Amino acid sequence: MKLIRRIFIHGALAATLTLMLTPVVNAASDNDEASLHALVTEAMNPVGMMVKVPLQNNFDFGVGPNKVTQYTLDLEPIIPITLNEDWNLIARAVIPIISQPSTGPGEPNVDGLGDINPSIFLSPAKSHGHFWGIGPTFTLPTGTSPQLTSGQWSVGPAAVYLATPGPWMIGAFASQQWSVGGWSDRNVNLTTIQPMIIYHLPKGWYLVSIPVITANWEADANDRWTVPVGGGVGKIVKVGKMPLNLQVQAFYNVERPRDSSNWQFRFQMLFLFPE
Repeated sequence: MKLIRRIFIHGALAATLTLMLTPVVNAASDNDEASLHALVTEAMNPVGMMVKVPLQNNFDFGVGPNKVTQYTLDLEPIIPITLNEDWNLIARAVIPIISQPSTGPGEPNVDGLGDINPSIFLSPAKSHGHFWGIGPTFTLPTGTSPQLTSGQWSVGPAAVYLATPGPWMIGAFASQQWSVGGWSDRNVNLTTIQPMIIYHLPKGWYLVSIPVITANWEADANDRWTVPVGGGVGKIVKVGKMPLNLQVQAFYNVERPRDSSNWQFRFQMLFLFPE
C-alpha cells in the first residue's frame, strides 16, 4: 500500500509540474485585458455557462496523532444546461480521491475513493453583475474504506451568490446536509460555507481567497468548527488552444477539531471549455 500511495502522489505531482512547465501564452491575443477579465470571471463563477473541469490538489498537514500529510485530489466537473431563455441548470460533482498515511496507532494506511458530493443549482439566465443559484446537494457513501466514508446518505439545500463590482468578485457558497440513512452510526449534520474573494490584476492574474469553513453539529462544541484563514494567487493561461486557470492557495486553521489538519496547501488546475 505504501508503494501504491507513493505512485499515486508522485504521479499527480508529475502531472501538475508538467502542466506548470508547459509553454503557455495569454488566453487573449494582444494582451486583451477585457477578454482576460471575462475569462477569470467565468472561471471563478460557480454558476457560469461554460463547461469546467477543476482538478484540485489538497495537501493537509498535521493530521492525527502521527501528524501525517493527507493528500486529496478533487475532481469537480461543472456542466451547465440551458432550460429556457430564463433559467439554467448547473450540475456539479466533487469526486475525492484520497491518500492517507496511518494517522495514529492501529490506523491503517488508506488509498481510494471518498464520498462523492453532487449538487444541482437552478440559476437565472439573464444575470449581469450578480449571479446566484439554489438547489439540492447530496453526499453518496462511495468511500472505498471505513476511513474514507461517513457510511451515510446525506441530503440538504445549497445556495451560491456572486457579485462582480469593478475588479472585485465577492460571494459565497453555502450548504447544509443531514444524513437520511446508511449503515454506520456516524450521523451527518454538516454546514459548509465557502466565502469567495477575488481581485483582478493585469494580464490574467488575480488574488484569491476561498476558504472552506465547516461546522459538524454532531461533534462536541470544542471539535465542531474548522475555520481556515489564508489565500493565494491565480492566472489564466493557454495550453495549446485550451484556456487553463492555475491557482495556488494556502490556509491556516485558526479553529479546528482535535487531531485535524493545522495547515492546508491547495493547487488547482481548472480546464475551461468555451463553446
